[in-house]
Amino acid sequence: MRICFIPIDDRPVCYTLPKDICAMDEDIELFIPPRDSLGNLTKYANTDMIFDWLNHLPPMDALVLSLDTLAYGGLIPSRRIKDSFEEVRARIEPLKSVITGKKVYAFSSIMRISNNNYNEEEKEYWKDWGKKIFEYSYNSSKLWHAPETDIPPEILRDYLQTRKRNFEINKMYLDWQKEGLFDTLIFSKDDCAEFGFNVEEAKELEELGGMTKTGADEIPLTLLARAINREIKIFPKFTEPEYKDKISNYEDVSIEKSVLGQLELGGFNVVDSEEKADVVLVVNNFIEKQGELVMGWDTPLYDKKFIPPQKPYAVADVRYANGGDNGFVNQLFNPELSLPEYGYSGWNTSANTLGSLLAGIKVKYGAKNYNDKAYKKLQIIRYLDDWAYQANVRGQINEPCDIKELMKPFEEKVLKKIFAGQECPVYDINYIYPWNRKFEIEVKID
Repeated sequence: MRICFIPIDDRPVCYTLPKDICAMDEDIELFIPPRDSLGNLTKYANTDMIFDWLNHLPPMDALVLSLDTLAYGGLIPSRRIKDSFEEVRARIEPLKSVITGKKVYAFSSIMRISNNNYNEEEKEYWKDWGKKIFEYSYNSSKLWHAPETDIPPEILRDYLQTRKRNFEINKMYLDWQKEGLFDTLIFSKDDCAEFGFNVEEAKELEELGGMTKTGADEIPLTLLARAINREIKIFPKFTEPEYKDKISNYEDVSIEKSVLGQLELGGFNVVDSEEKADVVLVVNNFIEKQGELVMGWDTPLYDKKFIPPQKPYAVADVRYANGGDNGFVNQLFNPELSLPEYGYSGWNTSANTLGSLLAGIKVKYGAKNYNDKAYKKLQIIRYLDDWAYQANVRGQINEPCDIKELMKPFEEKVLKKIFAGQECPVYDINYIYPWNRKFEIEVKID
């Protein structure tokens, strides 16, 4: 199966993770643009290069497209770029001839509104006016009229014009959908609150026939799962079932609805019992409120005795955002237990964790040419990144630095567990900061 995959940007979770997932089935050929053609924190994607790459592809079975990359140069540029609606439309218009007659799974973001004065991923003025703009958006949506504000008129005007441009581009994609150009089209809701311009835009897109989903970075991976058309029966099993109606950080729906939404989008069949399932999705959910170590938001660790399902299973560790739950992972590393057969994930938001994990399940289940070495490599990376670094080592450092010695005890523990009873290969494991910030690392394994 040949799949074209255009990521949001060049981060490892967007660029190397889909490659590591697809490597588990050697029957899947993943075609992905050169990494240096994609955008990052400070650079926009080279859309001319990507379109040229697209036009020289061999026949594909499916195309998974991040439309923000092709229209704006990436997810972050979609909030920063100054181009007019006409300029963006002219840039993206050639895509119609590329995708006509093909199976296309695409997504575009609804512009987020972060509730902070941190402008690393926003326009320059966000450092002074970000919280005020969030409040203006929230109250405008809640009160149904524009409230009084001291935001400078030229800044508010620029912000509203940027939102309107992106919203009109999304409505244009709906017209394309009516022409039959997309097999699946998703509009993503990232960093949502109960009220806001983004919430109102999502409602309007839905009224016009669009499909919206909470999340962003993981949606290309969930669409990748959807493109791999394999019948899998999944039973979601929550570690805290009485709290599955609670809402995760950065999301606007309950964790149960988030799980079911990702399963639906990924093309899975949800069943109502473990006995009926091919794979059990164990969701390590939170009590009352999701924790986040880097923000100082605590929540009770998993402290019950974990009894694995009788069926093959995977673990979506969402008790904390941006890092795994030490209480739960330490139980998984109990010598008496085997690690989940279909993988572990605790990456960033609940939606990020779920989408990436489900893509791995879809590829591994029924793989026509299964590669166990690739599966083990994927699991080493996930445990070292999502658990070892994000939930432990990240809190011990103040800025990007050499973390090799800090990670070494975790490396030994992870490798010993993954290769229990087998000869462990000699790995050279290194860590880099692709965007020169603590937020993410890239685990490089040779």
